[in-house]
Amino acid sequence: MAKEKGTRLIANNKKAYHDYFVEDTYEAGIALAGTEVKSLRMGKCSIKESFIRIENEEVYIYQMHISPYEKGNIFNKDPLRTRKLLLHKYEINKLIGQQKMKGYTLIPLKIYFKDSLVKVEVGLCRGKKLYDKREDIAKKDAKREAERDFKVRNLG
Repeated sequence: MAKEKGTRLIANNKKAYHDYFVEDTYEAGIALAGTEVKSLRMGKCSIKESFIRIENEEVYIYQMHISPYEKGNIFNKDPLRTRKLLLHKYEINKLIGQQKMKGYTLIPLKIYFKDSLVKVEVGLCRGKKLYDKREDIAKKDAKREAERDFKVRNLG
C-alpha cells in the first residue's frame, strides 16, 4: 500500500475555541497501538472532553476517546487510556515555563494524519470569562448578518 501524502483531519475541538483564547499552537506526535491507528483511519475519535498534562517532563493526553477497532479482538486497548504525546525537550520546557508563569492550560485542538503519521495540534490556551464568550457570540452574529445583507444585495 502506498503512503498517502498531505493532511487529513480526524477530529476537531470546536469547543476549545469557544471556551479558551488560543495563544500558541504546537504539533505533537502521539504514541498509539496498531488497532488504535486503524480506528483513527475510520474516523472514530473524540477529543471534546480531553486535556493535556505535563508530568515528570513528559506530556500526556487524558480522556481522548478512540473507539475500539471492530476486527481488533484481543489487541484492542482501553478507549480512554492515557496516551503519551511526543514533543521535543525544549518545547516541553517552554510549555512548563508558560504554564507556571502565566497560568495557561494545554488543550488538544485537532487530530489529523500528516502523511501517514497521526499528529495532535496542542494549543497553549487561556480561559475565557463569560463576558468574553458573549463578545465572541455578538461578533459572530454581526458577521453572519453582514454576510446575509451582502448576499441579498448581490442577488437583487
